[in-house]
Amino acid sequence: MEEGARSCLLQSRSILEQDIKASYLMDHMIADGVLTRDEELTRKDQAVALLEVLLRKDNQAYISFYNALVCESYGDLANLLHKSLPLVSPEAEKSFSDGGTPYVQTVLSQGGVPQRPVVFVSRTALLNRLREKLYRLQKEPGWVTVFGMAGSGKSILAAEAVRDHTLITECFPGGVHWMSIGQLDRSDLLARIQTLCFRLEQQSQEQDPSLSLHRLPTSLDEAKERLRFLVHHRYPRSLLILDDIWDCSVLKAFDIQCRVLLTTRDRSLADSVTGSKYEVAVDSGLEENQALEILGLYVNGRKPEKLPEQARSIVRECKGSPLVVSLIGALLRDFPDRWSYYLQKLKQKQFKRIRKSSSYDYDALDQAMSASIQVLPEEHRELYKDLTVLEKDVKVPAKVLAVLWDLEPEEVEDVLQDFVNKSLMYRDCHQRPYLYYLHDLQLDFLAEMNRSCLEDLHTKVVCQYQKHYSQGPPTSGDQECLYWFRFLPYHMVKANLTQELYSLMFSLDWVVTKAKIMGPAHLINDYVAYGAVLDKEVRAHFQEFLSQNGHQLEQRPFPDVVQLALSQPDSSEVYRQALQQAQKRAAMGGLYLDWVNKSSLESLSRLVVQPHLGSVYSACFSHDGSKIASGGSSKTLRVFNSISGEKLREIEAHEDEVLCCAFSPDDRLIATCSSDRKVKVWIWEWKELVFQVEHEEQINHCQFTNTQRRLLLATCSNDNLMNTKLWNLNKPSSQNTMFGHMEPVNHCCFSPDDTYLSTSSCDGTMKLWEVSSTNLWMSIDVASQFPEDSEQGGVVVKCSTWSSDGRRVICASRNAVFDVKTTELLHEIRTSRLSSVQFCHACPNSNLVALALSHYAVELWDIVSNKKMADCSGHLSWVHGVQFSPDGSLLLSCSDDQTIRVWETKKVHTTSAVSMKRDSAALFNNGDITVVAADNRNRLQVRLARTHKHTKTEVCVCVSGEVGQDTQTHKGLIDVTSVLEVPSGTCLATLQGHTRTVLHCQFTPDGQTLISSSEDGTIRVWRWRTGECVVLQGHKEQVRRFSLLTTSPSDTHLLSWSFDGTVKVWVMSSGELLQSIVCHQGAVLACDISPDGQLFATTSADKTAKVWSSASWEVVRLLNGHQDCVRSCRFSWDGRCLATGDDNGEIRLWNIMDGTLLKICSRDNKDAMDSLHGGWVTDLHFSPDNTVLLSTGGYIKWWNVEKGEALQTFYPTGANLKRIHVSPDFSTFVTIDNIGILYILKKVE
Repeated sequence: MEEGARSCLLQSRSILEQDIKASYLMDHMIADGVLTRDEELTRKDQAVALLEVLLRKDNQAYISFYNALVCESYGDLANLLHKSLPLVSPEAEKSFSDGGTPYVQTVLSQGGVPQRPVVFVSRTALLNRLREKLYRLQKEPGWVTVFGMAGSGKSILAAEAVRDHTLITECFPGGVHWMSIGQLDRSDLLARIQTLCFRLEQQSQEQDPSLSLHRLPTSLDEAKERLRFLVHHRYPRSLLILDDIWDCSVLKAFDIQCRVLLTTRDRSLADSVTGSKYEVAVDSGLEENQALEILGLYVNGRKPEKLPEQARSIVRECKGSPLVVSLIGALLRDFPDRWSYYLQKLKQKQFKRIRKSSSYDYDALDQAMSASIQVLPEEHRELYKDLTVLEKDVKVPAKVLAVLWDLEPEEVEDVLQDFVNKSLMYRDCHQRPYLYYLHDLQLDFLAEMNRSCLEDLHTKVVCQYQKHYSQGPPTSGDQECLYWFRFLPYHMVKANLTQELYSLMFSLDWVVTKAKIMGPAHLINDYVAYGAVLDKEVRAHFQEFLSQNGHQLEQRPFPDVVQLALSQPDSSEVYRQALQQAQKRAAMGGLYLDWVNKSSLESLSRLVVQPHLGSVYSACFSHDGSKIASGGSSKTLRVFNSISGEKLREIEAHEDEVLCCAFSPDDRLIATCSSDRKVKVWIWEWKELVFQVEHEEQINHCQFTNTQRRLLLATCSNDNLMNTKLWNLNKPSSQNTMFGHMEPVNHCCFSPDDTYLSTSSCDGTMKLWEVSSTNLWMSIDVASQFPEDSEQGGVVVKCSTWSSDGRRVICASRNAVFDVKTTELLHEIRTSRLSSVQFCHACPNSNLVALALSHYAVELWDIVSNKKMADCSGHLSWVHGVQFSPDGSLLLSCSDDQTIRVWETKKVHTTSAVSMKRDSAALFNNGDITVVAADNRNRLQVRLARTHKHTKTEVCVCVSGEVGQDTQTHKGLIDVTSVLEVPSGTCLATLQGHTRTVLHCQFTPDGQTLISSSEDGTIRVWRWRTGECVVLQGHKEQVRRFSLLTTSPSDTHLLSWSFDGTVKVWVMSSGELLQSIVCHQGAVLACDISPDGQLFATTSADKTAKVWSSASWEVVRLLNGHQDCVRSCRFSWDGRCLATGDDNGEIRLWNIMDGTLLKICSRDNKDAMDSLHGGWVTDLHFSPDNTVLLSTGGYIKWWNVEKGEALQTFYPTGANLKRIHVSPDFSTFVTIDNIGILYILKKVE
């Protein structure tokens, strides 16, 4: 390497090492031949190692490195190296603006090289690559092949490559000779070579008059020898450029050991000749800015940004094809008002309307396309015709075409290789197996040419698929499998095979297989895309099922879809098919549960997606409502389709959790802000960062103006004083700071017309600022409106939102609604006092406001009537944000449960269903089921699962919490226990005595005695008919549960446990304390007695479980191993096994005889609730034969005891199941989730 080049590299080394992505550059350098595969670097410090290797290389390596920098858009770094490019560089000497000199102009003119077009845009990286290959011909003859599809600019590139002084003087001092070939027969070829020989001899005679002209050769063999003589003896080291070669037999006529540059559509032609060979592939399209520059030059030299919007559409429609851009540009030069006309013709594939007005060889675009196809053998032309059915921008593996053509894969690859060689197809070599695709123009041409038989071509695809996969769809998950799952419905629609489409799309088997391989979003897209040809009602069944269960279908391990589908309404086609499959599988030993009491669930979300692994802190609609952006603890920004949930883009956005994201008014940009103190603006489609600034502290919120009239970005943070700022994206250094808040600002929001900005702060105020001047317009002291809250620790204003008319502003503190002009408190939205509002957002076209609540719910309120309009339940954890779509038809919510839910505003409403509390009792009586539980208003609800005649039965249910006005118990008394007759509801007894909330109550087997335990630390034993009571006192903390311990036929003892870490044994009849055992160092959370009464087990917050003797009251087994609080336990019915469950979601099975661990029942990975069971394991039950274990947590699971493997999982709508009731035959299960939904599950038989 020259000393100057080496010195420049050394001087720039530190900057290069810091900034370059070495792996990308090495791909170019390996392709250029200056690095070998053996030298490809795999070390972490690739940039450092690459420069070490480069310093040991020659000038060509320096040039290749420079070109790679240019190609990968490191323009600033390439500029550092430009001044020291070796003299062999095509950039080294430029006497003219076009890179040539008078000498170059003369040489090219004599050689017949075409002049540069009047309208010309340089393709620098491609040009450098070609010149680098031409330098390889400096010392020895060889071939450089420039190949690409029709109209890709090969000829212009070849002519431009030799327009360089250094290249000609160092490599081709004998001159450059151009010869246009095209599709020739032998006589035409002979005439062309005769002309070339005559020209060369004439030029030779001009230089040396003593030389005489020879007669013209009369045969190709003679012409070949004459050309060989001239090139070797009179024009040594000259370059022969053969433009537009179609046939290898033509090329052989020039196989005379000379230097040749050829352009062709068939890259394989050079295989037929001898000598060194090099290739340069020409991209099929220009970059958008280059194509726009060409169009601008044609229409009076207008700058690209001044062109109409149709210009970009034309470029995108033709994928930047140089031929199409030039043809249309030339037409527009004469008719500058026809932008829309030519765009329409391009979209309609009317290529004949796009005719030449230059020296191109074909009269119109369709002729250029057709010429490539006509050179194919007839059988290959028919196969190429089949490619008409492919979608644009879709790459297919050879195996798909092997099915379509009914050929062996090896035969298919040979055919495809021929298509690729002739530039009729492209191959993606970055994937294995290779993927193949057509340029959009090629597909458009095929569609136009085969318009009359499109339906038949698509029918052929479907028939070949059905023939090949008659036993069922592919399940390999490879590229071929993905193609069929993605496009088989498309081919059926295009083939007008309606019945086949129904059978496919309305098959639960297809749904299961496709969802497992591709996820639910693609399925939803299919139902939306083909909705017009599908049965509306049945389509709605499948689409609703996928939308509501999409987050479950993204889980791994993949859930049992049949079980999920059994939760659909009985009228649903999805449920009907699921029940049939469940019955078949149950007959073969499978376990399935039917939710027998389900009805049409109200206020279910339309779509549920799980975009991030971690909490979702922010989500927002795009302004056209078609997309949703989200961010959270995963530090990423994700954009997805608002209908299907399909991921569109994912960006590694920040170094810490993303707290907010917002679309710009034109949906082109997304702003994100983070705990890393940075706010960033992205062109999200390109994943390009275009703006970045910092605050001093965490940035809590960001929002764009609502209109593009003056695009501004507002940010607010935890900064001291300088916590609210307005940014002009065109001037990153320009900012306006709003001073006024003395504590962190949580939220900022523009008024609908962008006149004002509201800010909400921890200082208890909400301030309104004039956007134009950034002056404070008015300040609303929210804290002063609620002095009682101020005394209890202050008022924090979490966020604010403007009403649609801009006259009211609502703040999330005490949910106050203020008049903007007077700052008067209009009213307060009174939500549940047990929950706090985390976020609020007003509907842009109605009086509705959405509130995100800490008790996992979303509520809709009318801010004029101050009336609740809807409940939206379903989240399993805190809801951080809500937002209406721009048209108000949809509402989204995001939560700590890792999901985003989308609701249809008109379909959600205040539920009429009663929300039941989780403390309940269930009676199983000859197939009848009676469930008793308190509701959210503390009324006792009695549910009869069947309509059989009931006998009168006394039941008792523990009712905890504050008693409301409508309760059937005594107002204000939370220590009352009532005995009721069911189903009549008659109160038989009211028992008072406890001084705090009653936590549990239970009848003795004879029904004459009632036992209750309380937060007051006591247990009371009642003769409930007479009111007599025995008080058991001794526990120092609340007694949550107890059990009856029968030690002899004549006496019953009571076993109680408490948060004080003790277990106590009582004589129930007298209240005598027999034993007080300090069991654990932490609270005792559960206890169970073995079926024979000889043992009992305790579990504790100290992460241990213990087994005790009922005779000696000594511990006989200490069970260690749990990593969290052990919350539940249960003996098997034979007393040989103990199951324990902890707060991490893990269940352990122990051998009671020796205390050894038998099995761990657990999923392989944690779920969305960061648990192995969706939450704490709260209850356990063995089947009567001890082969199956039932567990509850965030969901319900059934386990194979012997293997420790899950048999089935039932996912409730809510979570945090507290207890489950099991029928004696282990066929019916009853529980209530945290949002009050009752589940009666029956085994499918």
